[in-house]
Amino acid sequence: MDKIRFGIIGLGIMGQNYLDIYKTQNPYTEVAAVSNRSTDRLNSVAEKFGIPERDRYADYKKILDRKDIDAVVIATPDFAHTQMVLDALSAGKHVLVEKPLTISTKEADQIVEAVNKTKLKLQVSYNHRWLSSYYEAKMQIQSGEIGKPLLAYARKNDTIFVSTEMINWASKTNSTYFLSAHDVDLVRWYFDSEPVEARGYGIKEVLVKKGIDTYDLIQGQVKFQNGSIATFESGWIYPNTFPTIVDSFVEVIGSSGHIHLDRKYESIEVSSQKGFSYPKTFTNKKMFGKIHGSLKGCLDAFADCIINNTDPIVSAYDGRQVTAILEAIVKSADNNGETIKIK
Repeated sequence: MDKIRFGIIGLGIMGQNYLDIYKTQNPYTEVAAVSNRSTDRLNSVAEKFGIPERDRYADYKKILDRKDIDAVVIATPDFAHTQMVLDALSAGKHVLVEKPLTISTKEADQIVEAVNKTKLKLQVSYNHRWLSSYYEAKMQIQSGEIGKPLLAYARKNDTIFVSTEMINWASKTNSTYFLSAHDVDLVRWYFDSEPVEARGYGIKEVLVKKGIDTYDLIQGQVKFQNGSIATFESGWIYPNTFPTIVDSFVEVIGSSGHIHLDRKYESIEVSSQKGFSYPKTFTNKKMFGKIHGSLKGCLDAFADCIINNTDPIVSAYDGRQVTAILEAIVKSADNNGETIKIK
């Protein structure tokens, strides 16, 4: 194939980033069509990126019907992934799907089965693996620099702007699925071990009073087969005065050392008459007209695996295992901390 022809399904914040990168920044890819349920957004985004009217669809299945499209990006809300992924695989398309793969382990198993049956490529967009510091942490652990990893603590908390203004579907998900997914993927990768059980606790107080029926905060603890344990904290009620939209931290303690990863600052702080802030630059930053960061690395890697017929760096099974952990934490929180076995 000369170029991989992509269809982009979902044109929210992340979908537009995917569209930008695959349309303008990878020499081996092009965007052949876009889809969004809202026709207003569909047309405004398509106009912005120069997508002709004939290649715009409110119904994503119209993209899947096109024989000239090789792969799709599914950048819809997490609860909407499953059927779209299954439909895409059934139509013979490779799939790059936003995190998490699904919010149901049963549905994730269906996707894994479909990938194994079709032999198509599917990568989950856990782009933090492409952050240089997080990748270096994996290399340090893998080399034995800190001994056996024994414990991890990961925190990802958003300002309340995210749950009340940035997305309009917070009540259909929760902070564990929306935020802890990246951290769970990283810790499982670092531990190189599978989960066996989880416990979780959650609090509903602030957001329900605003008419958004979801957890304010969830904290879960997961035990792995190798005996290591990890705590995952997520929430989205930080005040909007917090100097960054997300407070992100990961620590791994080993038998002979530790690794500390704090993304809150991202090497820059700014004070002005407007306030104090930590601008985000690491995962996705446009510089000189082009997007740089771990998101682009993730997207380039998916294109590479299609071109070179290699395995995706984050496979459908990886996505399934992360979903199993997330679902177990939430199920435990729903049942007052009951221990949930993970299969």
